[in-house]
Amino acid sequence: MLAVTRNIRTTLEMIKIEHTLFALPFAFLGAVLAARGIPSLRQVLWITVAMVGARSCALAFNRIADREIDARNPRTKMRAIPAGALSVGFVWAFTIASAALFLLASAMLNRLTLLLSPVALASVILYSYTKRWTFLSHLVLGWCLSIAPTGAWIAVRGAIDEPAPLLLSAVVLLWTAGFDVLYACQDYEFDRREGLHSIPRKFGIARSLWISRLLHAGAFAALLALYLTTQLGALALAGVIATGALLIYQHMLVRANDLSRLNAAFFTTNAFVSVILLVTFGSAVWIRL
Repeated sequence: MLAVTRNIRTTLEMIKIEHTLFALPFAFLGAVLAARGIPSLRQVLWITVAMVGARSCALAFNRIADREIDARNPRTKMRAIPAGALSVGFVWAFTIASAALFLLASAMLNRLTLLLSPVALASVILYSYTKRWTFLSHLVLGWCLSIAPTGAWIAVRGAIDEPAPLLLSAVVLLWTAGFDVLYACQDYEFDRREGLHSIPRKFGIARSLWISRLLHAGAFAALLALYLTTQLGALALAGVIATGALLIYQHMLVRANDLSRLNAAFFTTNAFVSVILLVTFGSAVWIRL
């Protein structure tokens, strides 16, 4: 029993369960916009289960696929599998269980979410291999996270019948790709040695910072379009402005010759964006009821 408890704790650390905070509020916002208010408790429950299942499957599979690469990278060599804290067999079992949980949640929502669930699973599995053959892996990661808000919209309405979920997904895609480019800068030398592909490796760190800025400018433009489409008033506009300010602050923390504050830019700043948008846009929807 102690071994099982230790494995579960290590697994939760491995998949960084606390960082589900990045994506879950976007899914909730998609559901709130679709419901034009508060979704049913049943919908919220199964959307949450689907998100946790999908993200857990994605992260666990990524650790399996990258275990040999992680073992050679000084930054990642202490991850659970290369460090010997978890066996590959155990992580495979966790991955399969997480995928099954996601499929169950999709089936409990509606027919369309179930039909589209294999696309979501295939996307998160494919991502783990993209850096082996394309520098656009950051956009693939963005696509994987961008599924959440549109998926939640479908979970509530059973269809994509307005542009709002697609605009919100565009925000998530570009926002995620932008910060993933920043994060990849710290592996620039390792990626060159290993023959792995990334925007920093292809364009260099200085140019990659500008590419990240352009991606985040695109995310802000999509967010502004979402605000104009939903017409949710001053509170939602405050969320747009706050998000823009956070994106600018994030890029002020990182310089081509100084990546020391990259973790603050990546983990701390990003955690606020999705929560701010959920609170501001969600509250604006509530006020309109």
